[in-house]
Amino acid sequence: MSLDPVQVMSGQVKELKVGPSSNGDSRGSWEEKEEIDQDNVGISTKPKLVSGRRTRKVEGGVFFPKPENAVTVAVSSRVLFRTEREQKVFEQDGIEEYLRFQIEHENEPFTPGPAFPFVKALEAVNCRLRELYPQSDELFDIVLVTYNHAHVGIRLINTINHHNLFIERFCMTGGSSPIGYLKAWQTNLYLSADADKVREALSEGIAAATMFTSEKVTEVSESQLRVAFDGDAVLFSDESERIFKAHGLDKFFEHERDNEDTLLDHGPLKGFLEALGKLQKKFYAKGQRLDCPIRTYLVTARSAASSGIRALKTLRAWGLEIDEALFLAGAPKGPMLEKIRPHIYFDDQMFHVEGAAEMGTVAAHVPYGIAQKHNAKQNISVRK
Repeated sequence: MSLDPVQVMSGQVKELKVGPSSNGDSRGSWEEKEEIDQDNVGISTKPKLVSGRRTRKVEGGVFFPKPENAVTVAVSSRVLFRTEREQKVFEQDGIEEYLRFQIEHENEPFTPGPAFPFVKALEAVNCRLRELYPQSDELFDIVLVTYNHAHVGIRLINTINHHNLFIERFCMTGGSSPIGYLKAWQTNLYLSADADKVREALSEGIAAATMFTSEKVTEVSESQLRVAFDGDAVLFSDESERIFKAHGLDKFFEHERDNEDTLLDHGPLKGFLEALGKLQKKFYAKGQRLDCPIRTYLVTARSAASSGIRALKTLRAWGLEIDEALFLAGAPKGPMLEKIRPHIYFDDQMFHVEGAAEMGTVAAHVPYGIAQKHNAKQNISVRK
């Protein structure tokens, strides 16, 4: 299959009650709300914005976490919401027509994009954390990042209110790069449809990945955040990947055996796993290890006996726990991910991203390491 950051989704996330849309048009693609027509005593099924929001307050006022204490997730508007129709207007008719279109449709909410279930899961974790630690600001903090002009902000706010999302921090750059702002927000993870900006973020030391909209989307848990990671060039560096690419599988196995007590260097997503672990420990401290609303997975094509021990020793030395580790020894990752049903899966090879998406998993590409120099369609790794 072929993935594109603005590709149309033909499936649906049933739990969220989102209807399918073939062209990104908000009209007719939302769950229809019954509305009584007082004059005709009939039923109108026009989609409408839902007024009212949940309020998050603590004693003394509304509660916002401090960036230095929060786990900050910056999400592009193009992956949080479906904006294919609007993107087409921009590409075909230019910026002025695009802005006019957005203003004319600002009371029509955007439909959910691939990052939407992930963000909802982050908010579900926050609800649990607030119950246990009412005064703590060690929470997920979500920042909406967009290249849009501020005029589009009204439609984005209307959409966020419609979905009852708690996103108060916006970064609307008017076409400028958002990377400097991501650093100011102390961002722990950046998700975007723009691969160039993702690479720029990675080069600045910010964990980042490119998200895609797939034809098929699997239902995911509403009560437990599930995050799955590849190993090499994601959690770990691409050191071992380079050995494999240069010298083959046998030399790779030999290298891993000889260095099993030598820690792997960190990869671009190590810090995000660390941040997840910090929040998990807050639940463990309250005796909720078995009922923790965050669960993490290592899904790697490494072989357990031949090359798995170094990966596990590295995680343990870092003080990081992975709830489940799957060493597939070259088997396809898609079927395993279909059983896990993560809200997001991170991998550095597009081959694995596409394979996961074909099975309905929301997969994000981490464009890091030696694998980026090889054909993403070619299945050249039976190890990672």
